[in-house]
Amino acid sequence: MRNRLVVASVACLLHSLLSPCDAFLSSSKHHPSAIAFRSRHAAAASNDKEAAREELQAYRSNIREEATPEPGKIMDVVMKFGGSSLANYERIDHVAHLIKNQIALNYRPRAVVCSAMGKTTNALLSAGAFALEGRVCIDAVRTLHTNTMDHFDYPASTRAEVLALLNECEDMLNGVRLIQELSPKSLDQLVSYGERCSVRIMAARMNQIGVPAQAFDAWDVGILTTSEFGDAKLLPNSEEAIRKAFDRFDPNMVAVVTGFIGHDPKKRITTLGRGGSDLSATALGASLGVDEIQVWKDVDGILSSDPRLVSTAVPIDEVTYDEASELAYFGAQVLHPIAMQPAMKYNVPVRVKNSYNPQAVGTIIRNEKSTKQLVTAITYKRGVRLMDIHSTQMLGAYGFLARVFGEFEKYKLSVDVLASSEVSISLTLDKKQQSNDISELIRSLKECAEIKVVEDRAIITLITDVEKSSKVLATVFRVFCDFDIKVEMMSQGASKVNISFIVCDSDLERAILELHKCFFEDKCSVSTDFSKGETAIRNETLITA
Repeated sequence: MRNRLVVASVACLLHSLLSPCDAFLSSSKHHPSAIAFRSRHAAAASNDKEAAREELQAYRSNIREEATPEPGKIMDVVMKFGGSSLANYERIDHVAHLIKNQIALNYRPRAVVCSAMGKTTNALLSAGAFALEGRVCIDAVRTLHTNTMDHFDYPASTRAEVLALLNECEDMLNGVRLIQELSPKSLDQLVSYGERCSVRIMAARMNQIGVPAQAFDAWDVGILTTSEFGDAKLLPNSEEAIRKAFDRFDPNMVAVVTGFIGHDPKKRITTLGRGGSDLSATALGASLGVDEIQVWKDVDGILSSDPRLVSTAVPIDEVTYDEASELAYFGAQVLHPIAMQPAMKYNVPVRVKNSYNPQAVGTIIRNEKSTKQLVTAITYKRGVRLMDIHSTQMLGAYGFLARVFGEFEKYKLSVDVLASSEVSISLTLDKKQQSNDISELIRSLKECAEIKVVEDRAIITLITDVEKSSKVLATVFRVFCDFDIKVEMMSQGASKVNISFIVCDSDLERAILELHKCFFEDKCSVSTDFSKGETAIRNETLITA
């Protein structure tokens, strides 16, 4: 019996209504509808507040009708840009013009979600560590942002907002220096300054080049979370609140929203964890029911393998939500592991694109694919521990599995891959698990089991259709046999889209390079003389009707 245990958190959504802000409704101050609205609203306000509210709603409806061309010609999107895409003023300018060009192609960005510029988050974390040592310095962060504003000659209002945030950040670090404490709550507030400065700088540049935009902190458009500082979860009732928030905006105004951060119910700043900007984007896109969520990275979509290891890795045209989730969980650094959940719930496609190469089609992620490949991608996770647990109780004694996993729950240890039989369990623990917790677990389980732990192992995961697993495994094991790569554990079955192998870390690179040659290149170095007379196992594409 083969199985796999994945411990994953399920993210949900919440938020609070933001206050109406009529200044964000329209940038067309000479629009005839706007003139009519102002005169009608002035008269109504003097007589009846209820009538004024009705006039306001009618005006908003008129704007939507006039802003939306014929059906099918405008595609509503949410766009997300990571830190490397916003690394400096050249990249800010590039992304602003990229958004403008996308609008010219009939994409309508309802929201643009931005990470902090470049390495700002890491710089702020370092500043926090220095503050604990008695030194306060955010010169590098300040220089990056002020240089960008100077280069574009930003208006005084934008400069004042950004500088106020940087001064507030410095004041906070002085507090850390004095009290010698940096709690998870304080750490979340500290890193939030990166995103909050970034969106104001991006929105200002977009307005300069003629794209109406307004910067928002995430909580102002409905991103409210639990109070788990450093790893907060979105609360469930934000879907409706997000929709109500965006109903207040002119749909042709781009809301530039902070990724990664939110507010808890007590209005304290929280973070969604590293990579949480993807989740911010998919939460907004799913709630708004856009046509597509675009996640702009620095690669041409999702690749067939890690390009740092496999120089011949190729972009994948399309993957399913399940495949994307497995890729993320087993080490691919393209999407946050739980970022797919909001999009999956409402079947909103997610496209991964390259901000450095906007012409590349990218990878589309959706419920079903139009093509089926023998292997979609090869990913891996290094630095894992392999644990073998063998029961010392009599064969068939009940309660063994319950006892084992009860202990894992007690010490809050999560498992990547698992395989079991009646009296034994093999599983992997990644390097994030604390050694002290593992030692305590072993002591607890020694009463009922013999335990062996080996270090320096790696997980190789093939994202594939397990219905074709016989053909996949035939190739895999021929490669492993020819190159003397020992498989210490294998897992297949619980997920219908992956097969995982545990090997020595020292064998990982050779294994992946050779497997990639067989499934994605016409260079398979092993004999594949099957009964059908095939001379190579290549990545087959079956077009489905």
